[in-house]
Amino acid sequence: MQFDTLGLSAELLRAVSEQGYTQPTPVQQKAIPVVLDGHDIMASAQTGTGKTAAFTLPLLHKLSQGPERKLRALILTPTRELAAQVHANLRDYGRHLKVRSLEVFGGVNINPQISKLRRGVDVLIATPGRLIDHMERGTVNLRDIDFLVLDEADRMLDMGFRPAIDRIVKALPKQRQTLLFSATFSKEITALAQRFLNDPVRIETAAPNSTVDAIAQKAITVDQKNKREVLSWMIGSENWRQVLVFTRTKHGANRLARQLESDGLTAAAIHGNKSQGARTRALDEFKKNKVRVLVATDIAARGLDIDQLPHVVNYEIPNVPEDYVHRIGRTGRAGREGLAISLVCGAEHGLFEDIRKLVKVKIPTESIEGYEPTEPRSREAGKSGQRGHGQRRGGGGRNASGPKHKSRGRGRGRGNQARKAA
Repeated sequence: MQFDTLGLSAELLRAVSEQGYTQPTPVQQKAIPVVLDGHDIMASAQTGTGKTAAFTLPLLHKLSQGPERKLRALILTPTRELAAQVHANLRDYGRHLKVRSLEVFGGVNINPQISKLRRGVDVLIATPGRLIDHMERGTVNLRDIDFLVLDEADRMLDMGFRPAIDRIVKALPKQRQTLLFSATFSKEITALAQRFLNDPVRIETAAPNSTVDAIAQKAITVDQKNKREVLSWMIGSENWRQVLVFTRTKHGANRLARQLESDGLTAAAIHGNKSQGARTRALDEFKKNKVRVLVATDIAARGLDIDQLPHVVNYEIPNVPEDYVHRIGRTGRAGREGLAISLVCGAEHGLFEDIRKLVKVKIPTESIEGYEPTEPRSREAGKSGQRGHGQRRGGGGRNASGPKHKSRGRGRGRGNQARKAA
């Protein structure tokens, strides 16, 4: 199937071709005609399979064909990065159309957003919190919304945005087309769809919570105190030039980035406490290969769209198994191959078993010579990992250079190799 068989306008087909795409992905093949026909949809697709274009392309088509009004489409996203990504897609695909779009999110001055809203836009991409700010100020009018998109709805619920979503949807016209997209489904998402969607068409291109086949997955068992050295050694010895590393906490991301810098690796951290300017600069430098390692928390897992990102490392195993799907989905995008490695310490084995059950994929496990684990494995899934997380808050890089034991000689040598190779 080609894009020109989906019913999109000539201007959109031209823009798609200029982006280098000729064949739609499965989710685009299924979703675009349904959206063009005016149906509500509840769509699940693996991360990195073109989900954003599956709703931006038909949305742009309908906006360009319909009557001109100030604000007709609202796209809600959980994070600033995802809002920026969606806005970039809208600009790229709508370059030959007279459709105006704007992204609004927190962490930046609200006044320029107010000025642009006053001048008028057709599409608003917003995070729930900042949109509520505009609603309370009276700087946004949602009465003419024809299209609502809930992008990564499960993540919005995870982040506690349910009250904000309820308030926003209540302010919208009841007669509208609503599109719900997510990489994972849950009972909460199904309940949300039943409340806000009208007889939706359900679209699934793969089993819920599944991972992309192009991503090679591997687990490495290692003591928590040795994780930093193992990570540095892998990056240096394998000559990885672009690595996205996930931690659970903002403090942990900052600390790990500093430690990797001390190992001779250019690194930066990105998380919710960083200013939007700092987050944008770090991501831009990472994309341009000026920064070799980007350390991120899960808040960044949903919005990072990096062309041909080869490596993702779970430095700490997420407490929520679904977050694993989104983390590793930053690689293996658009059919390209990727490698996802998880560093699993003794207290995290329960959490990782939860992940194996969720994704239903055999993930090979190995250890590295010189870093064989000595910590006892926790047998209790979920709860044990959370207890371990509390114990790990003070752990990390400093402990990695602590008391010596028999395997440390080779380990320290590998650490030196990493610094030389970096």
